[in-house]
Amino acid sequence: MTTSELMTIGAFARATGLTPGSLRFYADSSVLLPAWVDESTGYRYYAPEQVAQAVTVRRLREIDMPLDKVARVLAGDTAHIDEHVNILFDDAHRARQAAGDIRAALHPEKGKTMMTVNGPIFANAVEQILTATAHDPDHPVLAGVYLEAQDDVLTLTATDRFRLSTRTIQVAQQVSSTWSVLIDGDDLRSALPAVRQQHRVNLSIGPSGVDFQPADRHCRTLQEEFPNYRSMLDSLPKVTTRVVLSKAALQKSIENQENKYLNVAVGVDCVRVSAPGSTAHSDIEATTTGASIDLAFAVTTLYPAVASALGPDVMIDISGPDMPVVVRSADNGDLTTLAMPVDPRTFQ
Repeated sequence: MTTSELMTIGAFARATGLTPGSLRFYADSSVLLPAWVDESTGYRYYAPEQVAQAVTVRRLREIDMPLDKVARVLAGDTAHIDEHVNILFDDAHRARQAAGDIRAALHPEKGKTMMTVNGPIFANAVEQILTATAHDPDHPVLAGVYLEAQDDVLTLTATDRFRLSTRTIQVAQQVSSTWSVLIDGDDLRSALPAVRQQHRVNLSIGPSGVDFQPADRHCRTLQEEFPNYRSMLDSLPKVTTRVVLSKAALQKSIENQENKYLNVAVGVDCVRVSAPGSTAHSDIEATTTGASIDLAFAVTTLYPAVASALGPDVMIDISGPDMPVVVRSADNGDLTTLAMPVDPRTFQ
């Protein structure tokens, strides 16, 4: 290559987004050497094929990679990129925790920021879970929504003893990796319109409750212990019947029932919904695996479980006529609702 084909340091700087001073620094550090140096003038010249390498150096330095690791990456050891990113992630996590501690110390009434969530996604998840809350003076815990954080996943759960709904969502940013809190469902319901309007919402837990900023909403926490729902899920008997059917069709058939109870007969390729003692019924095409079975439900128990399901289809797992059925989206399993059947003798 002749000198006429080489680039001056100024032209090379413009082509790579680096300053001439940076190029001299990288040359003196033996990270990015010029293709040729004029010994009489000291001018440095670079080859056009060095542009890509220089851009790589610039981008690595933009994420604060040390020079020794930059040199190793240029030599082909790209594992240092992932290693450096992991270090940055850990540093950022520690910084967020420290910032949360500092804010909590300066403003103890506002509590410590625990995570950042997507406002609309969080609001939709809460609305789905709120269908399983209830007001019972003897059991205030039934009016709450239980939030659990584990790494970058937030799980929301509620139960009224006849239903149990649990939903998981990804968080936008996690500050404290593991925590849990029981929030008053009525307060949370009132906060949703403001939360939904925010793209990002910081969730902070303080001595008096949970704050959502910048939505400027405060929700009280409940001190009761939330039931061990994971143990309940784990103890469910083996599924004997699984049925997949249209959510809209099942929802409409329930809406058409005037009785407060209904019968659900699961057949080979059909689910029949009817009112007790009535010959009128709705037949819904379904895909069934396992044995046929007859169930009975209170409309107020089954309808919310179906209505809050995600997607066009619902999957119902059945373990027996007197065991909770598991209702979830057929192709999206992050919302799960348990609905308790009733004894048919209740309405005989």
